[in-house]
Amino acid sequence: MSYIIPSTHTGSLPRTDRLVSLMFAEADGIPVDRNALASEIDLAIDSVVRRQVDAKLSVINDGEMSKPSYATYVQDRLSGFEGESVQNYFFEDLQDFPRSAEAVAGNPGRRKRKAPSCTSEIKVSNEQAAKNDMTALRAAADRYGHEAIFTSAASPGVISLFFVNDFYRSHEEYVFAIAEAMRHEYEAIAKAGAIVQLDCPDLAMGRHSAYASMDLDSFRKTIAINVEALNYAVRNIPESQLRMHLCWGNYPGPHHHDVPVGEILDIVWAAKPQTVLVEGANSRHAHEWVAFKELGVPADKYLCPGMIEPQSNYIEHPELVAQRLERWAEVVPVERLMAGVDCGFSVHVGSTSIDPDVAFAKLRALSEGCEIAGKRLTS
Repeated sequence: MSYIIPSTHTGSLPRTDRLVSLMFAEADGIPVDRNALASEIDLAIDSVVRRQVDAKLSVINDGEMSKPSYATYVQDRLSGFEGESVQNYFFEDLQDFPRSAEAVAGNPGRRKRKAPSCTSEIKVSNEQAAKNDMTALRAAADRYGHEAIFTSAASPGVISLFFVNDFYRSHEEYVFAIAEAMRHEYEAIAKAGAIVQLDCPDLAMGRHSAYASMDLDSFRKTIAINVEALNYAVRNIPESQLRMHLCWGNYPGPHHHDVPVGEILDIVWAAKPQTVLVEGANSRHAHEWVAFKELGVPADKYLCPGMIEPQSNYIEHPELVAQRLERWAEVVPVERLMAGVDCGFSVHVGSTSIDPDVAFAKLRALSEGCEIAGKRLTS
């Protein structure tokens, strides 16, 4: 029997129109029937699980259907965030291209995003939400006969990136407080038998956004603290049940200020998760497989490079996916290689970057490419 390289994706999938409208209403302070919203979330989870199974993905999730955004959802599960929301985040590359900045800001999903500052001690305010996520995901996966599941969760570092600290005395104190509060969610995911994915855009995107004013040394010290906080938060979860997503930002900007992966890779390897998801398909980072090859990958780490670009409506050819995987097989042995997507397809509810049906066609191309590459690399 030929080997098939495992396939997965990064987290968010397009939400149904009905779910988007309900979540937009809630974001605008319009009263929403809680039962109707819960029912729509369940229907959306069932749909995305079925479509991932149909696409023959190896490790699937709930598409983040219950979350308005991959990071800002935590304000509904943690207390302490009651200050003013950031109106406009700084991205160094968009400063150079104002028309690109206007296009990014105009995406309806980003317009609805809110992240109030931290003004008091951070505590868990909703212990049930993460458990509900896992119950719904496991039930849907069981309905379609699929065992391997993951759930993405915001890392302490990325939460600190979006939610301004107006309470704690230092960044280190702040990010460790977040870590202790988020530990409950990470452990709830692990207890349900799922892989815990920590989303860590702070380690890369942070360089040209919140940390852009720092020199490289100061930036590296800051993200090293973020990794220490992450490791603290997942201290009770085995490495093999953890993976992390390294990201330069899922927005259609020029990205010409992105930090080279070689400048941060040693800090990335210090994080506990066994598997690291990296960008490998987009035109700013596809070349960096060479950096991984030259600098080396620790023997206890697995790689899941992106084979699919989530911002484009082009459907990658399975042969292209296979060729990309063959390159990455020069970096790590094939048994330590997975295939993924550069980032989420809908990181904020209502994002309009891609045709929802195209997203699932791209995932099918991903799994087909994994089968092609697996045959070639293990024959």
